[in-house]
Amino acid sequence: MALAACSTAPDKSSSTTGQFRQGGGHYKIGNPYQINGIWYYPAENENYDSVGIASWYGPGFHGKETANGEIFDENQISAAHPTLPMPVIARVTNLENGKSVILRINDRGPFAAGREIDLSKKAAEVLGFKEKGTARVRVQYVGRAPLEGGIGNATAVAETFVAPKVETPAEERRVAGTAPVTAVSTVATAELAPPPAAQPAATIQPVAAMQPVADAPAPRTELVAHAGTGNIYVQAGSFQSLQNAESVRQQLSGVGRVEIQTTMVDGTPFYRVRVGPLNDAPAADSSLQTVIAQGHRSARIVVD
Repeated sequence: MALAACSTAPDKSSSTTGQFRQGGGHYKIGNPYQINGIWYYPAENENYDSVGIASWYGPGFHGKETANGEIFDENQISAAHPTLPMPVIARVTNLENGKSVILRINDRGPFAAGREIDLSKKAAEVLGFKEKGTARVRVQYVGRAPLEGGIGNATAVAETFVAPKVETPAEERRVAGTAPVTAVSTVATAELAPPPAAQPAATIQPVAAMQPVADAPAPRTELVAHAGTGNIYVQAGSFQSLQNAESVRQQLSGVGRVEIQTTMVDGTPFYRVRVGPLNDAPAADSSLQTVIAQGHRSARIVVD
């Protein structure tokens, strides 16, 4: 399915901070879509607060359209997220050094298995992990972003979120509905039942460069004193049956250290089978591929 709008000139009423004209896109949630065999389910989530691994993108997409029709500028503070609406404002905190920044989410991604968010090159520099390539981060929803670009005064809060009616393009209507909730009752890891087959992703075409303008002011960052490093795991699955969880743990015993962690959800215990803790993102990527090869296609990387 199309993850980005067709190549068009951005709205001339948009603000002009940075190399390209900012804003000019449209509000979008989007329908479920599939990338590399994994289904993603975009949705409004005013309480979104998640910890995971961030990566960054830049040169290959600089000057091209984002998924909601804006122009991506690697030198601006922005990000791509697999499921949050666009454009919205979020706070991203690097848990490895405590640096935190409020930014604009206006694109879809990342689509590497186990990634939480993809930051622009500039955002990765500000949070101090551009050279390293990845970092453990916390992503917190703040509020809606102004369509004209930027983050406004960044005072929007989840309670004031009122989304306008979303117009779904005809080509996206083939992919509809959300994944049904499936109780885990067998040894196999529960997986999302996919919607009807999606259309292949459209190629994102470059747009003509606009006249350079004055550089935007330096982004304001904060230090979060209580930020922890977090532990990285590969979660093979979450089960309501301890016996099923134990069977999967034994199956994965050759992968490395495998443990069962118990968590309560609405008063019901769930047993999470996890490989780790792991040293870093590359180690997690390697373990994830091994776990998937063992038949657990819904495995994912988590940070606790």
